[in-house]
Order: sequence, then C-alpha cells, then structure tokens
Amino acid sequence: MTEIRQLLNSIKQQLKLQGKTYRDVAVALDLSEASIKRLLSADNGANMSIERLAQISQFLGFSLMEITQEANTSNTRIHSLSPVQEKELVSDTKLLLVAVCALNHWKFEDILQVYQLSETECLSKLLRLDKLCLISLMPNNRIRLNIARDFDWLTHGPIRQYFRDTGMAEFLDAPFSHEYESQHFIHGMLTDAAAEKFQAEIHQLRQKLAELHTESLSSPLKKRRGTAVLLAMREWEPASFTALRRKP
Repeated sequence: MTEIRQLLNSIKQQLKLQGKTYRDVAVALDLSEASIKRLLSADNGANMSIERLAQISQFLGFSLMEITQEANTSNTRIHSLSPVQEKELVSDTKLLLVAVCALNHWKFEDILQVYQLSETECLSKLLRLDKLCLISLMPNNRIRLNIARDFDWLTHGPIRQYFRDTGMAEFLDAPFSHEYESQHFIHGMLTDAAAEKFQAEIHQLRQKLAELHTESLSSPLKKRRGTAVLLAMREWEPASFTALRRKP
C-alpha cells in the first residue's frame, strides 16, 4: 500500500469514527461533495495539495503531522498484549475500565461523564495504557488506538480468566428480557466435519459483530449500548448423564 493510500484510508477511517460525511467536509472547505469524493479517491489523492490536506486534517481535529503519523502506524499496530501486560490491566479495575472504554472508541470526556473518575485519575490511567502501547495519548487528551483490526485478548490469558471468574455468572444470571436480548442453549450430536463447519459459522458471526460494532461508532455514545455475546462450543454432556454410562 502506497503512503498516499495509507493517508487517505486514515482520513476515511477518522470520518467514519467521528460520524462525519463527505458532505460535512465539503461544507467546511466550501467545496462540492463531488470534489471531496474525488480528492479522497485513491486515483486522485496524489494530486491533493498539502494545504488542502492540512485543511481536512484540521477539520478532523488533527494536525497534518498527527494524521500522517496515524497513517504511518497503521501497519505496526499490535495484535495482542503479553501475559504480563494483561495481568497489569486486571490488577487495577479502573485501569481495565478505561482500557475497555478506549477500545470501544470512547473519548476522554465520555469516560468522565459516565464513570466516577476525576480528570487526574482518568489521565493517569490513559498514560499507563500509553506505556503499555495499547493507545497513544494525543494532545487535548485525544485517544488513538494502537491495535490491529484482529486484536484479541490471549486465549488463556489473564483478561479472559478475569471475565470467566468475575463476569460469567453475572452475565448469565439475568432474565434476558429486553427486546434485543436473547438466550439460546442448543445441543446436538455432530461429526468432526460438522463440528468444524459450525466453528466456521461461529467465526463468521464474530466477524459480523465486529462489523456492526464499527458501523455503530458513527452514532452518539448515548445511542450505543454495551452488548456482550457468549459463544461457547465443546464436546459435553451433563455429569449426571456421564455417571450413568456403562463402563467400557
């Protein structure tokens, strides 16, 4: 990917994250929407002047240097943390809270408005996340994520263990009565080939949730709700059934 294409992709991503459109950019720069579309197309991006690029960056709340750095780091984002780093997150509830908010693209002001954290306390947590390379804390307390699209917690790491120990029972101990909530427990007997096929379906469902999460980022925070999906699959039968099996 060329540098100009990386830069254009970074601008488009910021537009999406901030819920802004080409029309918004056109109005701000006193240009037509068609002109903005041409400027941000891969074919015409190389012809964009530095001045015009700086104007678009400023509209997004970045300096030209910052938007360039954003583009340059797109290929060096982290895919996971180390076990030591995850352990540090779970050792401090407020640090983990701020990390989860940041990963969900909350702004500094959003965190302060919703949770009982002082500015100094929230800032100290963000600085620790910066040190962990999970984010970069930008001027005016803006948060830039340093994670790749496929970032995930370690399979058997401290974060997943933390949620298994502290969150699983709480998650399941609910009526699931709201209109968008549902709970399904299904059981079947599958061959290895069928089980592999169903695992592939689960993977696609995870990808779909990630896509809808990204799509929802353009909406105001008050219109977004923290939503968790538990997908678990393994060979299993109730222990009471197993106790009744004949000995081989």
